[in-house]
Amino acid sequence: MLQSISISNYALIDSLHIQFESGFNIITGETGAGKSIILGALGLMLGQRADTTVLRDKTRKCVVEGTFAVQGYGFESFFETEELDFDDTVIMRREITVSGTTRAFINDTPVNVKVLRDLGLQLVDIHSQHQNLELGNNHFQLKLVDLVAANAGLLNEYTENYSRYRKIQTELKELEELAAKSRTDLDYYEFQFKQLDEARLKENEQSELEEELEMLNHAEEIQVSFGKIAHELEGEELNILSKIKEMLNQINHIKDYFGEANELYNRLNSCYLELKDIASEAVSISEKTGNNPEKLELVSQRLDLIYSLQQKHRVTSVAELIEIYRELDQKIQQVSSYDGQIETLKASLQQLQNELDGQCARLRDARKAVAGTIAEKVVSVLRELGIINANFSVRFTELDDFTGSGKDQVNFLFSANKNSPPEDISKVASGGEMSRLMLAIKTLVTDAKALPTIIFDEIDAGISGEIAIKTGQIISRLSETIQVINITHLPQIAARGTHHYLVYKYDEDDRTNTSIRKLDQQERVVELAKMLSGENYSETALEAARELLN
Repeated sequence: MLQSISISNYALIDSLHIQFESGFNIITGETGAGKSIILGALGLMLGQRADTTVLRDKTRKCVVEGTFAVQGYGFESFFETEELDFDDTVIMRREITVSGTTRAFINDTPVNVKVLRDLGLQLVDIHSQHQNLELGNNHFQLKLVDLVAANAGLLNEYTENYSRYRKIQTELKELEELAAKSRTDLDYYEFQFKQLDEARLKENEQSELEEELEMLNHAEEIQVSFGKIAHELEGEELNILSKIKEMLNQINHIKDYFGEANELYNRLNSCYLELKDIASEAVSISEKTGNNPEKLELVSQRLDLIYSLQQKHRVTSVAELIEIYRELDQKIQQVSSYDGQIETLKASLQQLQNELDGQCARLRDARKAVAGTIAEKVVSVLRELGIINANFSVRFTELDDFTGSGKDQVNFLFSANKNSPPEDISKVASGGEMSRLMLAIKTLVTDAKALPTIIFDEIDAGISGEIAIKTGQIISRLSETIQVINITHLPQIAARGTHHYLVYKYDEDDRTNTSIRKLDQQERVVELAKMLSGENYSETALEAARELLN
C-alpha cells in the first residue's frame, strides 16, 4: 500500500508530505483546490510523462517521492529481474531538473523511467473518468479477464514464444524477399561469373603481357640492334674480341718479367670474357627475335579482353577482377543456400505456431472459465447500484492470427433494460452507467488481489442520492482487501471513508499554494456539512453530516 508521498516544487505545491493509511482513504476539496495536481504528481512518480512546465520555481528541481509497503505481493521476481535490492518497503522517487531532464530511483538506485513505470503499474491502479472510456476498448476488456483468470504465468510463456514467432516471421519475410531479388539477379551473376571464369585470369599477367606486346611491336628494331652488337664484337670486318685476344697475348709475353702486367692482364681478360658473353647473348636475342604476327595477335587479343573486363567492371587491375570473380562466386553460392535457410525458418515457424496454438487454447479455456463469474459479479454490483435489470456477458471471438495476447477478442456486452439483448458497452452504456460498470469491474480487480492500492478519481461522476450511498458501501467493502484512495465530491461517499484528507489552497506572500491535511472527527463533520450545503452550512447540515458518519 501507499504509505506516504512527499512533493516539492510541483505546480502550486511548494512542499508537502502526507501519510496514508490502509483501508478507505477519502480525499475531498473544493473544485480547483488542487486534487488533480496531487494526482498528477503521483502519476509523475509512477512513471508518467514529465516536462518543466510543472516546476513551480524554475531555479530548482522538482522531487516527488512515495513510500510503499509491498510485503506479500510477490514483487521479489521483478526486483531480481531488474537487478534491484528488494525490501518490504519500496521508495520510488522522480526528479525533474531545471534543464528538463528527469531522473528516476527505486530504493535510491537509479533506474530508467520504463522500470519505474512497470513497477508503478503493479503497485497502483489510478482510475480516472478518462478510464471509463477505456472500458469499451477490447484490449482493456481482455486484460481484465486475464487478471481475474490469473493468467500472468500463461501470458508470460505465450509472449516469449510470440516474440520469437514474430522475429522469425520478419527474418523469413526478409530472406524470401532477398532470395526473390537474388534469383532475379542470378542470371546476371552467372553471366558475369562465366566471363571471368573463362578468362582464366592470373595475378601479374597484365604487366607481363604489356611488356611482351612492347617487345613484339619493336621486334625488328631489337633484332637489328642486337645483331649489330654481335657483328661488332665477333664480325669478320671488325672483330673487337679478336683484337682484345691479341692484346692479351702481348701482355702474356711480358708478365713474367714485368709484375704490373699481371694486373692489367687479369682486368683485360675479364673484359674479354664479359664481351664474349654479351656477344653470345646478342646473337641469341637476335636469332629468336623477329616478326611474329601470330604471337602479336594473341597477346593483343588477351590484353583487349583484360581491358574490356576492367572497363566493364570499372576497375584498373587484374587483381580487382579476380576479387570480383570471387565475390560473384559467393553470391551465386549464397542464392543457392537461400532455399535451405528458408526451409529451416519455415520449420521453426511451424514448430512455434504449434506451441502457440496450444498456449492460445489454454488461455482461452482459462478465460472462458471465469466469464460466468465475471458476469455474475458485475450484474450483482450493478443491481446493487440501482441498475435492476442489468444484463452483462462476455463474448469471445477467435481471431485468425496470433496477437500479443493470444487469438481471442473479448467483448463486454451490456444491457440496462428488461428484455433488451446485451450489446457492446461502447454503444449502449450512458455516462452514469459507464461509471457504475467501471466500479463493478474494479471489484473484480480487488477480488483478484492483484494490486496493493487503487485510486478512484471521481468514479462517482454522474450518480447521486441512494446510488451514491450504495457506491460508498461497495467501495468501503473493496477497502477491506485493498487500500483505496478515493477523490470525491459526494458526501454520501466521503462519509464512508475510514480516513479523510482535505486538499486546500492558501495564500502566502504573493503566491497561492496547494496543500493537504488529514482531518480529525470534528473537522470531518464540518467538511461534510460544507459538501452538503456549502460554505454557509447550518446546524441542520452539521446534524446530517454526523448522521452520515454514524
